Amino acid sequence: MASKLLRALIMGAPGSGKGTIAKRIVTDFDMKFISSGDILRSQVAQGTAIGKECEKYIKKGALVPDAIMEEMIIKEMKKMNKDCWLLDGFPRNVAQAEALHHPDTMPEIVLDLQVPFEVIIDRISKRWIHEPSGRVYNLDFNKPKVPGKDDITGETLTQRIDDQPQTVLDRLKAYEAQTRPVSDFYKKKGILQEFHGRESNVIWPHVRKFLVTLRKPVKAVEYK
Repeated sequence: MASKLLRALIMGAPGSGKGTIAKRIVTDFDMKFISSGDILRSQVAQGTAIGKECEKYIKKGALVPDAIMEEMIIKEMKKMNKDCWLLDGFPRNVAQAEALHHPDTMPEIVLDLQVPFEVIIDRISKRWIHEPSGRVYNLDFNKPKVPGKDDITGETLTQRIDDQPQTVLDRLKAYEAQTRPVSDFYKKKGILQEFHGRESNVIWPHVRKFLVTLRKPVKAVEYK
């Protein structure tokens, strides 16, 4: 069994369970988790020069330009050149993937989680919230005691626009259009591994079995 520095990128549509799988990888294989969103928020909070530049775009509701994102993410990643890491949220397009493809920062393997869109839409569309408190319910595994009502206050539950089926579908289509070229980029490099399934507990054993061939795990947690 190999035990070496492992640098991986994880990809997956919103609602695919990517966050769950990522946490398990980081826990079992003792890897640092690199989130582009976390880095962005940290730079803004610290008031760094690049953080201030990003904040200008965020306040206008605009996307931070590729060049700025690349500089920020790659600078942070170079600090981890002696660490095992799992990257999430970057790259989002081929230009960013090419910028990342450098000996100090390129992933050795790309894990692409493939969950059917209809499964994701069904899962997310069953999420309802009590806005004043932030309590979240799910019609499959965390139902309110009284349909449509908050357990504590009895007030009416609502569904966020982002959780409505058509909105979820539109978001998934946008994700696919944006990331498909990135997947193809890594497929051509010969480092893309796809994992198919309908839920995290089905996908995870296959992801773990694959990663064990690359790095010795430090834990064997039984996830439920």
